[in-house]
Amino acid sequence: MTYCVGLKLNAGLVLLSDTRTNAGLDNIATYRKMFIFEEPGERVIAIMTAGSLSVTQTTLARLDEAIHDDMADEATSIMKAPTMLRVATIIGHTLSATRREIIGQMQDFSQQASASMIVAGQRKGGDMRMFLIYPEGNFIEATDDTPYLQIGEHKYGKPILDRVVSPATSLADAQKAVLLSMDSTLRSNLSVGMPLDLTIVEKDACTVTAQRRILEGDPDFMEMSAAWSAALRDSFVKVTI
Repeated sequence: MTYCVGLKLNAGLVLLSDTRTNAGLDNIATYRKMFIFEEPGERVIAIMTAGSLSVTQTTLARLDEAIHDDMADEATSIMKAPTMLRVATIIGHTLSATRREIIGQMQDFSQQASASMIVAGQRKGGDMRMFLIYPEGNFIEATDDTPYLQIGEHKYGKPILDRVVSPATSLADAQKAVLLSMDSTLRSNLSVGMPLDLTIVEKDACTVTAQRRILEGDPDFMEMSAAWSAALRDSFVKVTI
């Protein structure tokens, strides 16, 4: 499994993904779940993936192939699409078609394949937008009422986002929020694991502002995790019923 979370704020986008995939307790591996497509100053598109690797990797390969096709146009290439809505539509169609094709190949084995994606970005002159694309290819969009989206093992990291994140949250506080959300998930679910990929995109920059891979044993992450655990314990002791 995996956990990916994206925040769409007034100041920009904050995106975080883990890298663990597993097909049973004895078959655990590391795969990147966050992919960046950008033409600096013109457009930036981030895709985070969860679910069947065969579906997500094939979908991304087909999106990349469409970008480099000599016949690429705004109907087929996410790097030529005129809006982020069109980008989400292209990705949704590609994901849905890939999933149906792979499921068809697996019918004799009575197996299923499913995947979902978070797509976020901005093109020059357009609005910053973020979408959650379902396995069927349809999608929903982050709004001011719900400025974050999650895929994968989302339940453990959701409470802190509900309590502290709003569109006005600063990028610095947003980074702290997604990292604590991930920390909660790491503690409660073995199918989510390090390293972590963190990406920041400031509003109207149309390029990645900051990017970081957080490895197992990272001192800053460990210090934050320990401080958060201590703060929760202290608050628990002080609460009366």
